[in-house]
Amino acid sequence: MELIEVDSLHKRYRDHVAVENVSFSVREGEIFGILGPNGAGKTTTVECVSGLRTRDGGEIRVDGIDPQRERDRLREILGAQLQSSMLPDKIKVWEAMDLYASFYPDPADWRELLERVGLWEKRDSLFTALSGGQRQRLSVGLALVGRPKVAVLDELTTGLDPQARRDVWELVEQVRANGVTVLLVTHFMEEAERLCDRVAIVDAGKVAAIDTPDGLIAQVGQEQRVRFRPSMPVDEAQLLALPEVAAIERAGGQLIVSGTGNLAPAVTLALAQQRIVPNDLRIEQATLDDAFLALTGKKLAS
Repeated sequence: MELIEVDSLHKRYRDHVAVENVSFSVREGEIFGILGPNGAGKTTTVECVSGLRTRDGGEIRVDGIDPQRERDRLREILGAQLQSSMLPDKIKVWEAMDLYASFYPDPADWRELLERVGLWEKRDSLFTALSGGQRQRLSVGLALVGRPKVAVLDELTTGLDPQARRDVWELVEQVRANGVTVLLVTHFMEEAERLCDRVAIVDAGKVAAIDTPDGLIAQVGQEQRVRFRPSMPVDEAQLLALPEVAAIERAGGQLIVSGTGNLAPAVTLALAQQRIVPNDLRIEQATLDDAFLALTGKKLAS
């Protein structure tokens, strides 16, 4: 079942088109990612879906609700954590949860929710005293306190250290496991690959492609790379004669062999026949980074 449907969404700010004919749908129970650089129109898109911005064209439905015309109904089923979300420095964690719970006719038990997001021990802490990861966990808790069917999470892990980022990823996976459909905005490739069932790549206000992370990577091709430091000079002609090998390049003391199929076994066997040890051997395959570059012509800064 399609829980979110966006058809030909258009949004302009004066002489700047932020979103141009963006279309996608989100199935019930999935984590759907919107991936792109800063300024690509990601936040504008989800703000329109969340009923926080007025669209200039196109149609949006969230569980059959028009966010622009039925904001009160939308608030009953959609919770959002947005980039601009901030709380007063002096508010306590439990006070924020209690306040947000008061906005809904049938809220979740915020005490239980604080346990779920790992903040029960911080319930009496001031917002200003929380770390970046703890603030993001609180944002997720606030987005879930209304028992939403849909959670919109915008750049959830920006500014977090690697461990805090992974902790928040586990939390997002728990949210989906509890039956909530997640619309996730990110510019982190690893985040999209780890969390998302499907991804829309957005660039300059347009959708470049929509697919699973593996499907997007497959569009780049099946080329692989084997990178190593040979223990002695390599007969490159012998490697190039292998049907699996397409090209060889050097990078300092490393040899990088590109190709397809069973590339790594073929290369290591050929090296063994030359009595060469491939030190620091690494096998590299196409990534979501490669897919983004192929589809948009640019790399996405992390």
